[in-house]
Amino acid sequence: MNEANFIQRIKDRTLRVGVIGLGYVGLPLVMTFAENGFTASGFDIDGGKITAIESGMSYLSHIPDSEIRKAVAGGKLTATTDFAETANMDALIICVPTPLAQNREPDLHFITDTAETIRPYLKNGQLVVLESTTYPGTTAEVLKPILEADGLKSGEDFLLAYSPEREDPGNANFGTSSIPKIIGGDGDAALKAAEALYGEIVVQTVPVSSMEVAEAVKLTENIFRAVNIALVNELKVVFEKMDIDVWEVIEGAKTKPFGYMPFYPGPGLGGHCIPIDPFYLTWKAKQVGAETKFIELAGEINTAMPGRVVDVLQEALKSEFGTVLSASHILVAGLAYKKNVNDIRESPALAIIDMLLEKGAEVDYYDPFVPVIPNTRDHAALAGRKSIEWSVETLGAFDAALIITDHDDVDYTELAAASRLVIDTRNAMKGQRQDSVIIRPA
Repeated sequence: MNEANFIQRIKDRTLRVGVIGLGYVGLPLVMTFAENGFTASGFDIDGGKITAIESGMSYLSHIPDSEIRKAVAGGKLTATTDFAETANMDALIICVPTPLAQNREPDLHFITDTAETIRPYLKNGQLVVLESTTYPGTTAEVLKPILEADGLKSGEDFLLAYSPEREDPGNANFGTSSIPKIIGGDGDAALKAAEALYGEIVVQTVPVSSMEVAEAVKLTENIFRAVNIALVNELKVVFEKMDIDVWEVIEGAKTKPFGYMPFYPGPGLGGHCIPIDPFYLTWKAKQVGAETKFIELAGEINTAMPGRVVDVLQEALKSEFGTVLSASHILVAGLAYKKNVNDIRESPALAIIDMLLEKGAEVDYYDPFVPVIPNTRDHAALAGRKSIEWSVETLGAFDAALIITDHDDVDYTELAAASRLVIDTRNAMKGQRQDSVIIRPA
C-alpha cells in the first residue's frame, strides 16, 4: 500500500473514517473526527443510536444535542447499521465493549463478531485500529487472524494498530482531543499511519514499540486506579473503627506536593473500565503461569463494598430507630456509576438495590440523569423502574436515603433536612448533619 498517499489524504481531509461502536467511546471519537474536518461515519448494530444521530439527538448526557446536529448538518457525520459501507472507509476504528464472562474470563465476542462482519468488506490500503480495552496479545492473536482469513495480509495489504481509549465521560477538563493517545502498530507503516491519523485530532500521540505494549498500558492505568481505590476503601473501614474521618485524612494527605495522589472511598466500583479491565490481565497472567495477587485482593475489597453499605444501613436503622430493613422504605440517591453522567454500567447502585430488595425492603431511586432504568445483563429485573420526582414531601416519606452518586445539581442539604437517616457514601454532605443522622460508610 502507498503509505505516503495515505498520510497525505489525512492531511488534506479526503480520508474517510469509520468508527464501529457508537457508545461512550465511539460517539465522542466519531464526533471529534467530524469536528476536525474529516468525513466520518459511525457504525452500530443498535438502530436506535443511528436514528438518534440522524435526528440530531444525543443519547449521552455529556454530549449536547447541538453538537450532534452541527456535525450532521455540516455533512461531516453520518451513521448507519449497514456494515457493507465499511468498504467505503479508508480507516476503521473499532470501539466495541469487552465485558467479562460470568467466570471473570474475557468476553471478546464483540471484537470477534465485528471482525467477522467487516472482513468481507476489508480492502487494500485500509487502516484498522482496535480501541477496545483488552489483554496484551488480543489484536495480534485474535483480531488479526480473522481479518487475514480471506487472504489479505496485515502490513502488506492493510494496516493494523491498537490505540486504547482513554475517555472519561463527564470530565469537563479532558475530552477526546485533549487526552494523549497511546499507539502501537503491527509494523512501522501501521504505527506511522495511525500516528498521522490521530495526530490530527488529539493533543499528543505517544507511540510505543508494539500493540502488546499499548494494550498493557491501558490495563496498567486502570489497575492502578482499582488497587488504590481498594486501598482507601480498606482504610475507610479501619479509620472508622478509630473514629477518624477518612475524608479529612485524604484532604490533609493530598497537600503533599509529591509522592501522593488522592483516591476516594465509595460504595463500590462502576463503569466499564475499573471493575472489569484488571481481570483481563489476571486471566492473561494465568495463561503464562503468573499470579496477580494485588489485583485479586483489590477486586475482593471493591466487590464487597455494596454489601457493606447495606450492612451499615441495617445497623443504623436498628440502632437509631429500632426498625428492620425488611419493614423499611429506602431511597437510593444516584444510580449512575459516577457524577453528572447517565452511565449506569456496572454501577454499585444496581447491586445495592438488588440486595435491598432481596432483604425485603421497599426501594425507590432518584437520579436526574437516569429517568428510567434500562435493561442490563446482571440486573434485568430492575429494568423499567422510574426515578421518583424530587420534592420535600416525597423525600420525607422514606425511612432512609443512601447517597450513592454525588451529582453536582442535587440538593443534598434539602435531602438531609427532609430525611430521617442519610447514609452518605460519597462525602456529598461534607460534614452537614442538621436534623438528620448522617453516616459515611465506605
